[in-house]
Amino acid sequence: MAADADKSARAAAEAVARASYGRLLAWLASRTSDVAAAEDALAEAFRAALESWPQRGAPHNPEAWLLTAARRKLIDVARRRKTRSGAEPNLLLAAKEAEAAARESPVFPDERLKLLFICAHPAIDKAVRTPLMLQTVLGLDAAHIASAFLTSPAAMSGRLVRAKRKIKAAGIPFETPALPDLSARLSAVLDAIYAAYGAGWDAAGADEVCVADLTQEAIYLADLAAALLPGEPEIWGLLSLMKHAEGRKEARRVNGAYVPLEAQDTTRWDREMIAAAETALARAWGCRNTGRYQLEAAIQSAHAASKLYGRDVSGDVAALYESLLDLAPSVGAHVGYAAALTAAGKAQDALRALERIDEKTAKRYQPYWAVRAKILDALGRLDEAATARERAVGLTQDPAVRAFLRASASSAD
Repeated sequence: MAADADKSARAAAEAVARASYGRLLAWLASRTSDVAAAEDALAEAFRAALESWPQRGAPHNPEAWLLTAARRKLIDVARRRKTRSGAEPNLLLAAKEAEAAARESPVFPDERLKLLFICAHPAIDKAVRTPLMLQTVLGLDAAHIASAFLTSPAAMSGRLVRAKRKIKAAGIPFETPALPDLSARLSAVLDAIYAAYGAGWDAAGADEVCVADLTQEAIYLADLAAALLPGEPEIWGLLSLMKHAEGRKEARRVNGAYVPLEAQDTTRWDREMIAAAETALARAWGCRNTGRYQLEAAIQSAHAASKLYGRDVSGDVAALYESLLDLAPSVGAHVGYAAALTAAGKAQDALRALERIDEKTAKRYQPYWAVRAKILDALGRLDEAATARERAVGLTQDPAVRAFLRASASSAD
């Protein structure tokens, strides 16, 4: 029975961690102005839950329980540092506010969007703003973030620690920025939301439930941003991009096997979600200010039209990628452009486009090697294609995608 109770307590703690970690951290950090201290206190609260809940059972309101435990830890730290005249009164006030809010509603207030904009403060190094948001607000660990940014977990951890120290030392205000500042910080916030969606998308076929839940969280946060700043076209572009991907989710995996877009069964698509994506894209175009996410959403819209209506969109997709490269060049855009040229029957041009990518960046970027293999197959350079495909397989974490790549090697032979 004790083992069952311990298992149940762990399951309850894990469920709250998936559903509420970011919201709890945002509340604590916003009221203490110390992200690192809030993280430490919340970690202690989860540890205490695993000790207490097996004996006493999970509380009726787990979020309020964890928040109370976390603020007690923060107050203990404040007392040990002899900062009663400064930090402790603020912590006590924050605790009273939080406990009152928890009593009034079973749904804890969500301040993650506010913390996203705080983490995008200009005093924080631009290169670390998105990783900081991914860790503090969306709960990704340094290893996931490092993978997304093509760097090592140790290097990413160091950057994140320094960024949190900067927030505290610089006295960055934990308050919702004024409207002009919101717009100025929006790009970094959207990048973090999309990176979170990408992490969830990549984990959808793996045994990573906590990460896979991020797709819904990312769409939810983008919806909040759209309500806050409805005249910003890039928010609508990002919503369209994510909803196009989300609408195809059920067709991407069939009986555990990975299915690429060109081979998907459109009857498995969520047509309502696809329609919502198209509505968001129209809203973005209506703002008459083209941005990166708009263009990426337009590319996905073209792919959807190709599958649904049998249209040849290869030229349109290549042209959209050219516009994207002019506006926001990235390794992903270069690889996408090369793939579009290949689909348009221009494999030699595609190879030249791919070879413009910095070799150091390409080395660890799995899509580069997968697309390179496809291009070399089209050119009849099968031995080189096989080598590229093996590099892609080696860089792939998803077993289903590895199996697909190996099967495509067999078909190429």
